[in-house]
Amino acid sequence: MRWWKILGLAGVAGVAATGVAIARAERRRRAYTPEEIRQRLRERVETART
Repeated sequence: MRWWKILGLAGVAGVAATGVAIARAERRRRAYTPEEIRQRLRERVETART
């Protein structure tokens, strides 16, 4: 029975850590200005053409 409890707690910790990582990535993504996004897209298009 003890192993199930440990496994359950590890699962909960994993879900929480994943949520933190997703939230951090979302904040980083939203920090771009529209002009920065346009510039990055233009760079990607230029790279794809060559």
